[in-house]
Amino acid sequence: MGPHNGKQIVFKRPVTLVGGGVLQRSDLDEARVRAPVVVAADGAVNRLHAWGVTPDAVVGDMDSIDPGIRASLDDATCLLLDEQETTDFEKCLYATDARLYIGIGFTGARLDHMLAVFHGMLMRPEKAVVLIGEQEVMTLVPASGLCVRVDPGAVVSIYPLRSVTGRRSEGLKWSIDGLAMEAGTAIGTSNEATSDEIDIAFDRLGALLLLPRRYLDALIDALAA
Repeated sequence: MGPHNGKQIVFKRPVTLVGGGVLQRSDLDEARVRAPVVVAADGAVNRLHAWGVTPDAVVGDMDSIDPGIRASLDDATCLLLDEQETTDFEKCLYATDARLYIGIGFTGARLDHMLAVFHGMLMRPEKAVVLIGEQEVMTLVPASGLCVRVDPGAVVSIYPLRSVTGRRSEGLKWSIDGLAMEAGTAIGTSNEATSDEIDIAFDRLGALLLLPRRYLDALIDALAA
């Protein structure tokens, strides 16, 4: 579970997880179509309030929420976790349970926050998380691998968050089979799809897959499969 010893909030439908980074209202609308439950990471609720959106839950140490907005929230939907060992993003992951999380507002703005989100995804590998960025969508490649439908010529980027070795790669212009990847040694950004499907796998969890944003649904379908 993590530092929180209470019960998880269980959601039967996918969750749109909202952070305080770069975020447009259109991002929220796009995510909610696919993940109707809205969970705000701490101060992200301020922006939701400005948009007239009431989240299903607010999770975090509550140190960034406007006092007036905090007073208007239903205590039953607020999960105060004041431990400082994890970020609000990771708190949201360990304190809730859902089959899929679509993260918005977790890229751009502060780079240190975005890097911490990648760390949180590695710490919670049992969680299926898709992040929506300004131009890309991204997820960790599961240990079993990932098969995604794309268009030939689509940009496919792989970035190792820790050392991994390519175990399988089909549909890529530059094969990663047997390639030991590690930041500062070898990475796999700006690869290219050569067919209508890419199929990749690694020896362990740790490879971040980035695709153009138009493949959001294809990435969600791949994780569900």
